[in-house]
Amino acid sequence: MDTTQRDLIMQRWNVIQHELLPELRAEGPLTPKLEKVVHILEWVRIEEFTGSNWCGVGRPPVERAWLANAFVAKSVLGLNTTVGLIERLTIDRALRRICGFPLCKKLPSEATFSRAFDEFAQGELGLRVHEALVKAHLGDELIGHISRDGTAIEGREHPSRSEAAVPEEVPAAQPSVLPKEESPSEASAPAAETPPPAKRRGRPRRGETRPPAKESPIQRQRGQTLAQMLDEIPTACDRGTKCNAQGYKVSWNGYKLHLDTADCGVPIAALLSSASMHDSRAAIPLSLISAERVTNLYDVMDAAYCSTELREHCRSLGHVPLIDHNPRRGEKIEFAPAEAIRYNERTVAERSNARLKDEFGGNTIMVKGDAKVMAHLMFGILALTADQLMRLRE
Repeated sequence: MDTTQRDLIMQRWNVIQHELLPELRAEGPLTPKLEKVVHILEWVRIEEFTGSNWCGVGRPPVERAWLANAFVAKSVLGLNTTVGLIERLTIDRALRRICGFPLCKKLPSEATFSRAFDEFAQGELGLRVHEALVKAHLGDELIGHISRDGTAIEGREHPSRSEAAVPEEVPAAQPSVLPKEESPSEASAPAAETPPPAKRRGRPRRGETRPPAKESPIQRQRGQTLAQMLDEIPTACDRGTKCNAQGYKVSWNGYKLHLDTADCGVPIAALLSSASMHDSRAAIPLSLISAERVTNLYDVMDAAYCSTELREHCRSLGHVPLIDHNPRRGEKIEFAPAEAIRYNERTVAERSNARLKDEFGGNTIMVKGDAKVMAHLMFGILALTADQLMRLRE
């Protein structure tokens, strides 16, 4: 599927191959991984989104573009920690020059890298760069299928617990020998209110009125704006459980990453939530984010997203929903033959999740907090997006 401008791809490829790489090879040999770093940084161009807030007073900060390039290179090279990244930059002159660090100056300290990473996380640098990258190369193209799926992200922190207010214990009074006399005010005080009766099961009786059923999260989302939906999505670290492809239950502490992937393998939108949140709650926000960036025809989802409201929402966006039916102890409704062939495109979501974890640092989360975890994952998603765009030239 040709979903990007081939002339632009070939022009950028020729510049890298015939101008930039020969100059770097003149100083020393370049490994295939370093050549991949060069190509990905050239595609991402993250330095265009990093500014300097130095006002001319005090010590000037380290150029944030160099640090941002280093974090993208960290995802491509599979380096687990910031210390490992600094050690690699210390001994690899080619990598230092690729990221932009001067060879005549000392590398920044680990604390400087950590402060810059916190700035990138709070400013959502990865999300902004990824949005611009997708709009620039796929915004004017027609995409056939967008596959939606969630994957487990293991964190290195304890699950957060919502601590309920514990009432203070009142010390018991000493028993008295004489009975306590009731005052006139206490005698006239009304009795304590009885708790409301529990909800009765079964059909209501004739003339009995019952309160309306509680509105589901998906029904509530259909009447909200995108900002309101994102505010209600939980992002704290907790414990999640889901069934794997073999049907066994798997539990983990951490988060859950929800991805929209085009049928060409390019991630379109990403969303991070708590591990315990159901996948279906991220479907509507992700679809609205993807609809702002690209134009697609089919929304492909597995049985976890089986819902009448989700199907109606996809149709309201002008998309055709291809959602696997969840029988829920009933009879399963199979796809039509043509729909079953289209549903096979959903495997691209699983391949994207696997590549993000195995090749671009999705399995090595060393930071804590949802903002930093999302920033770490977005550097990997940027590398994955650029790599998939480069593969389209073939």
